[in-house]
Amino acid sequence: MKKIVVKFGGSNLRQPQDIDRVVNVVQAYQRPLVLVVSAFYGITNALIACVQAAREGAGTKAALAESQNYTQTLRALKKQILEANISDPEHRARTEQALGARLDQLDRYLTGIHCIGDVPTFVNDAILSYGERLSSLLLTEVLLSRGIAAREALPEDIGLITDGVFGNSACDFAASTASVSAALADDVVFVVPGFYGVDAQGKTTLFGRGGSDYSAASIAACISAESLDVWKDVDGFLSADPGAVSAPRSISQLNYLEAAELSYFGAKILHPRTVEPLFDRDIPIRILNITQPERGLQPYTIIDAQRHVTRDVVKSVSSTDDVAILKLHGPGVGFKAGILAQVTNTLDQHGINIKSVLTAQTAINILLARDHLDAAYAALSEHHLAGVVNVSRDDAVAIVAVVGDGVLDASDVGSAIASRALSAALAGGVRVRLAAAGASEVAAYMLVQQEDRKLALRLVHEEFFGK
Repeated sequence: MKKIVVKFGGSNLRQPQDIDRVVNVVQAYQRPLVLVVSAFYGITNALIACVQAAREGAGTKAALAESQNYTQTLRALKKQILEANISDPEHRARTEQALGARLDQLDRYLTGIHCIGDVPTFVNDAILSYGERLSSLLLTEVLLSRGIAAREALPEDIGLITDGVFGNSACDFAASTASVSAALADDVVFVVPGFYGVDAQGKTTLFGRGGSDYSAASIAACISAESLDVWKDVDGFLSADPGAVSAPRSISQLNYLEAAELSYFGAKILHPRTVEPLFDRDIPIRILNITQPERGLQPYTIIDAQRHVTRDVVKSVSSTDDVAILKLHGPGVGFKAGILAQVTNTLDQHGINIKSVLTAQTAINILLARDHLDAAYAALSEHHLAGVVNVSRDDAVAIVAVVGDGVLDASDVGSAIASRALSAALAGGVRVRLAAAGASEVAAYMLVQQEDRKLALRLVHEEFFGK
């Protein structure tokens, strides 16, 4: 029997009592599983802040004390969780000792920063993986205490091999599939920490922020899982953010491309790369809500390869303000050969990812993540590209996108989708900076002034779904 990979994110792990919900879900399956777990809510952000503080204060007694104080805080938190979830004193003491050993390792990494006065990339990735390492150990012991046959399976032990890119790696499936499949073959509940794998030399490399979803998808691909079940605290994908529109509709089915575009354009249900390992393997992703136990194992949204064009085409309207524009101006940028190649090469050398590119004869508009804007501006300003007379930047923007199979090619209806969305936004007073359609089979989007984002989202949602 094929196994199901089950992912629990940080939103499922906020309070000590949340572990009970996770255990109840595991028991409901009544079969061996592969669980992939994130860090408890807020832990990764705290570790990032801890690393940054250590970097800035490297070598000072105050910074070292701050690092040690944080690991002490983690020890107290994990002890609180153990006391709430493991009743047997001996089992609780053994688990506390094991967690302590793992926190000692974290302490040594943080102390090392102060000794060398720097944070090498492999050290940064190792430190940030500890939120997940603590979660997997703790959950394994809680499951064992409840009579569930469980075993922790660390990526370094099961052979989850990456391409070696620190901070934003990808799974090397050729190197991983056989070893991961063999390591997870036994009829027990395996608990795997998400967010990281190891390179060919055994060094920890992260799958990027929010990368536990990608971890789970990669493992599902390696073992040819029956499905990837992602447990959230919301009712799956919706037609819009419920914080921005009233009574959004639930979406019962999406295909891989629709889910990827919605995630890319701001939906927080999945990491945008989650569908990548599953795209050609026909493994469905099922989105379930851990706060609705009465539904059992019935998903709210199923994501698979099936294409389904609805009558009105658009399935959801999504938005994000994690975007900025870097603009290259020049009367000859549309005619000068090689400019775009130079731009992409320069940004790649600085580790900067491009979200999208919109070009004209006199300008190249590059869309980036907001926190990459300053570094990209500095890199291209210093490069002195031939034909570029000015480089400007703007982070006061947001993206609003319409997503649905058929946006590009649904004949009479599809061809009007982008213009309907744009017209609705403009008629309501939204200041639209740029608009794009045709690049994706399932999405069209516009850039608007940042303060107009929620207004644009509401107007476009009303255009396709009514008030």
